[in-house]
This record gives sequence, structure tokens and C-alpha cells, in this order.
Amino acid sequence: MASIIRNMINESSNGLIRVSDIESSGGDRHDIKKYVEDNSIVRVGRGLYQIADQWEDELYILSLKYSRGIISHETALYIHGFTDRTPSIYTLTFPRGYNAPSLKNENVQIKRVKKENYDLGIIDGKSFYGNPVRLYNIERTLCDIVRGEGSDIQIVLDAMKRYAKYENKNINLLFEYAEQLHVKKKILRYMEILL
Repeated sequence: MASIIRNMINESSNGLIRVSDIESSGGDRHDIKKYVEDNSIVRVGRGLYQIADQWEDELYILSLKYSRGIISHETALYIHGFTDRTPSIYTLTFPRGYNAPSLKNENVQIKRVKKENYDLGIIDGKSFYGNPVRLYNIERTLCDIVRGEGSDIQIVLDAMKRYAKYENKNINLLFEYAEQLHVKKKILRYMEILL
């Protein structure tokens, strides 16, 4: 059975092994211990192991560990290419009432939103290393950074300038989100200056 885990290590495209995948392939979760002891894999979360000699995609691992967390704010801005500043801490948005005590041990800034705003603008994207993650689209992200406390004004201004030049911008969608998230006046001010 240990050969199932060895095959998974050899064939992993993202450097991660899930206990659920081992079990669904007929493997035994107790065989994992051998690979942890010989430092082939390292536990990075409940039921989740990182192959030791591969790059750790922190954002992808966070998205697997906290599937309700949506990449947002400056982290989403960076993924969209609307800022050059690499986030030093990742921002994830959760629905109000969601609680995972282990989040306190992560390199994460937590945002919480009303349940009716949580799904607004969620898209599938890629982490910095090309793994699949869920994040907010650029229109939602711009609304979030404009309404968020603590957003660097230079990052906001740069992102708005890039959006004004963005070929695929959807101004109607931006205003629709801005209305729902109560930042329409701020968004209008930026757009009036830049467009």
C-alpha cells in the first residue's frame, strides 16, 4: 500500500498529497507516517501533506485548508496584476459567522462580510504558482480596497489607474458592485478623474 503514496509523490503536479486521495486510491492513511518520518512529506494541514523537496504554494494550501476563504483585497489585486507590491500577508474574506480558530496561526488577514455580499464576484483563478484558487474578480476587488480600512492610498490609486486603462474593464459591473457594497461615491470619484 505504501507504493500508492510513493506513486502520488512521484506524480503530484502541485506538491501536495491529500489523505482523502490516498484512501480513495485504496491506500491506508497509516502508511503516511513512514513518509513523514523519512522527511519525504511534511504535514501542512489536516489531511494535507506537502512533498518536502517541492516549492510550497502557501496561497493554494490556505485555499484547501479554508475552502470558505476567498482571496481578496491586495492579495487578489496582485494576482490580477493591478499592483506590483507582493503581499506580505494574504487576505481572505469569509462570510460573517464563519470561525476557524486555526486561522490565528496563519499568515492571513481575515475579512468578514455579510452573507449576501460573500458570493459577489467570486471567480476561479491561479495562485502565484499556477494552482487553482478562488478569488474575487477585479471589479469586486477594487470596491473592497476602496472601502477597506488600512488600504494604502498609493496602491488604491495605482490600481484605479490600471483599471482605467484595462481593456476588459466592465464599468457597469463595477458600479453595480459599488452600489451593493456602499462605495459608489468613492468609485465614481476615481472614475470621473481617470476616465
